[in-house]
Amino acid sequence: MKTILVTGSNGLLGQKITEKIRAEKSANLIATSKGADRFPFKDGYIYAEMDILNPDQVRAVIEQYQPDVIIHTAAMTNVDTCHIQREAAYQLNVVATQTLVSLCEEFNIQFIHLSTDFVFDGAAGPYSEEAKPNPVSYYGETKLQAEELVKKSNAKWAILRTILVYGIVSDMSRSNIVLWAKGALEKGNPLNIVNDQYRMPTLAEDLADACLLAVGKEAQGIFHVSGKDMMSVVELVYKVADFYKLDKSLIKEVSAATLNQDAKRPLKTGFILDKAMTELNYHPHSFEEGLEMMDRQMKNN
Repeated sequence: MKTILVTGSNGLLGQKITEKIRAEKSANLIATSKGADRFPFKDGYIYAEMDILNPDQVRAVIEQYQPDVIIHTAAMTNVDTCHIQREAAYQLNVVATQTLVSLCEEFNIQFIHLSTDFVFDGAAGPYSEEAKPNPVSYYGETKLQAEELVKKSNAKWAILRTILVYGIVSDMSRSNIVLWAKGALEKGNPLNIVNDQYRMPTLAEDLADACLLAVGKEAQGIFHVSGKDMMSVVELVYKVADFYKLDKSLIKEVSAATLNQDAKRPLKTGFILDKAMTELNYHPHSFEEGLEMMDRQMKNN
C-alpha cells in the first residue's frame, strides 16, 4: 500500500481525500495542515501538523513518514487577497511548492500538484492542456510560476488544474460559491452576480477522485479536471436557488466590470476533459448531481 501525504488536509479537497482514503482503505494517509486537525474522525490515518512555509518542519515530516506520493492541495486561493497580499501569496503558492518539489526530487516521491483555470486569460475557453497560459491576476501568476517549477523538476509529477470547487465538510475553513449563495438567499439578502463570466464548477468529491486516480495510475503531465457543465456564474446561482426553492428575484445580473473587484478574473474558462477521462478514467458528476450529493451530506451532518 502506498503512503500518501496530503498538504492542506484541513481544506475542502484535503478533507474529501481523507474521507475517500479512509472509506476505501486504499492507502496509508498522512494528513498535514497548519494548526489542529479539522477532520471529524481521528482513526484510519495519521495527522501531522505541518506549516508548508517552514522548510525544516516540512523536511522533518517527510523524513519521518517517507511518503511515496505528495498531493499538494494547500495554497492561497482568494484572488483578491493574493492581489493585495502579494508577498504572502508568493510565499504560499510558489516558494512552498519549490520546497516540496525539491524534497520530492531528493526522496523520489511522486508529486501531484493542484492548479487552476486562472492560469488562462479567459479569452478562448474551454481550454485543453496544450493551451497557452496567460494569467490576468496575481493569483493566476503565482499558480503558473508554481506549475513551471514543477515542470522543470526531476520529480515524477502531475499537475491537476481545476475550476471553482464546491462541496461541504463538517468543519469548513472557508465557504464556496454554492454554500455562499444558498446562505445569502436563505437570509433574503439581495445578490449582485456576474452574468458574463463562465465556469465549469467542480464537485470536491470528483476532484478528490481525480487526485487518487492520478496516484494509482502514476500519471505524468498536465490534466484538466473539472465538472462537465459550462455555465455563467449567475446561472450557477439560479440553479442553487431552484434546487433549494429560494427566491430568485433577489438575484440581480451584473457585468464583471461593474463589481470593482481588486483583481481581474478571466471571463470564460472551462476545460476540455477528454485527456483526464481517457487517461485517468475520470468521470465527473453533473452540477445537479453535485447539489443532490451536497444536500444529502448536509442532512446527514
